[in-house]
This record gives sequence, C-alpha cells and structure tokens, in this order.
Amino acid sequence: MAKTFHLTVARVGENIFDGQALSVVLPGAEGIFTVLAGHEAFVSPLKEGIIKIQAEDGTVTEVTLETPGVAEVSNNQATVLL
Repeated sequence: MAKTFHLTVARVGENIFDGQALSVVLPGAEGIFTVLAGHEAFVSPLKEGIIKIQAEDGTVTEVTLETPGVAEVSNNQATVLL
C-alpha cells in the first residue's frame, strides 16, 4: 500500500480538500514542487497556478490558485491556505 499523508486545502469560507493524499503538486514562489508522505518540514509561499491533488484512492483533483497562498508541511501533514 502506498504511503499517504493528511492534506488540508482551504480558502476563507471553503474547505476544498481534507483527507489522506498520495501527493500534492504546488506552485511555489520559487518553482513547482511535490509533497509526498514523510516530507521534510517547511513553509513556502505559493504563487498563482494549478494545484494537483492525488487522493488516497488515486483520483486527481486540480484547483486553480488565482491569488498567492501559503503551504506548511510538518509531521506527515500538509496545510495549504489559499
């Protein structure tokens, strides 16, 4: 079984994703990056672009990020605020 991590993607008043994920691809301020289970802890600003979430069941969801946001990764979980 593939390793997963808890992912929360939210904007004010809206919870876009909250569950186990295999990966999330994010448009970081300094380039696109992928978060996987067990990723090293960090905080990164995000720029406009596409967020690609691969859920535990393998489904892929794309979310358009139209304004800057922030991502925090620690303790096998990631939080993305849009």
